Amino acid sequence: MNTDTLAADAPRVLAGRERLRPLLAGSVGNAMEWFDWATFVTFAALLGPQFYPAGDSATNVLQTLSVFAVGFLFRPLGGALIGAYCDRHGRSPALRLSLLLMAAGSLLIALAPPYRTAGALAPALLVVARALQGLSAGGEGAAMSTYVNEIAPAGRRGLYSSAVYVSTTLGSLAATLLALLLHDTLTPAQLGGWGWRVPFALGALLALYGWYLRGRMRETSVFEAVRERPRNPARQVLRSHPWAAVRVAGFTLGATVVYYTFASYLPLYAQLQYGIGANAALKAAVVAQVVFMAALPLFGAAADRFGRRPLLLVFGIGSACLAPVLFGLLSGSAVRLGVVMTAALLLFGCYAGAAPSATLEMFPTALRSSGIGLPYALTVAVFGGTAPYLIEYLSAHGHAGWYPWYVAALCLISTVSFLRYRETKDVDLASVGDR
Repeated sequence: MNTDTLAADAPRVLAGRERLRPLLAGSVGNAMEWFDWATFVTFAALLGPQFYPAGDSATNVLQTLSVFAVGFLFRPLGGALIGAYCDRHGRSPALRLSLLLMAAGSLLIALAPPYRTAGALAPALLVVARALQGLSAGGEGAAMSTYVNEIAPAGRRGLYSSAVYVSTTLGSLAATLLALLLHDTLTPAQLGGWGWRVPFALGALLALYGWYLRGRMRETSVFEAVRERPRNPARQVLRSHPWAAVRVAGFTLGATVVYYTFASYLPLYAQLQYGIGANAALKAAVVAQVVFMAALPLFGAAADRFGRRPLLLVFGIGSACLAPVLFGLLSGSAVRLGVVMTAALLLFGCYAGAAPSATLEMFPTALRSSGIGLPYALTVAVFGGTAPYLIEYLSAHGHAGWYPWYVAALCLISTVSFLRYRETKDVDLASVGDR
């Protein structure tokens, strides 16, 4: 194990305002990035008829969700490439690059011609746009988590890293609120004709503004203190820290399925399976996301106070036990939908408050972004990105009851990873070996 400490890496201690300014800039950019990402699934029901041949609504939604999953397939590549860029050239440049890619993807969707005028070119452009967004999202999570943890004071990394999920949820919440506004103010014909383009055009503009803000972020002194930077960080991670990479995947497995099921797709699922109105489902999602976002700093502070491991175990065991119960509570009631989403997201909050710091502390500074970027993005791509498609596929074939047990099984696998995790709440953010 390498024993260099944070004090050795960063001899100059940042003042409070020096930490808060870049934290705010990074968080605003992260919120804008995830606004773009969440907009796709939020408007999936409208995108299907635009980019595919006329068919029944279920088929169009499945086709759109397959593109949603394709976007996830590019996340591992983004995690590897942007993670390597982050470890070689700096956290701030990598964060700006990820926003540029997300803005390009959103702008392409906003300007893409529909199937009725462009034929097969329309879905092809949609795939290209999602590929760009997938590359962006694959690098954003690791770069943002690394940056936030490296500027955080010792003993408060859980609290600071809660900003990652607070800003992610804020972006998703903004996408949901915009969907509500458009559904309330536009007719179905207007939404299908041009209204669906509005959130993607707005998302591109917001991402460019985030890019500008991130240009003013100073580099972390932890990164600047690194004298030797590997030419191929991803390869070095696999060579020197393979088990740490496996642990990152184990941590992520249950969490990504829980998040993309309950935070992202459940409102649309409730509309399709239980006939809940779009506005009612979206309002339930807003309430759940607001409660989740407000609770996140408390979970981060709890991780700093009591340790990462207890919170991780609460998430893993609680989600495994409650996933079938929560799905059983779903009905045609928007109130029940809100209760189910809130309960699941509060459980996920235990993970969100503890996991970013816990996983980063597994890797040395020179490999930190690559160390979490590739295994995290790969796991999210395989399990998180396919979650909406899988639940719809099983429902269409009369096996909707299988899906909650699938979620529970993945959470149990993650729980095994949590049980093998060695507590790190009091360690310096140091170059650690394969622990």
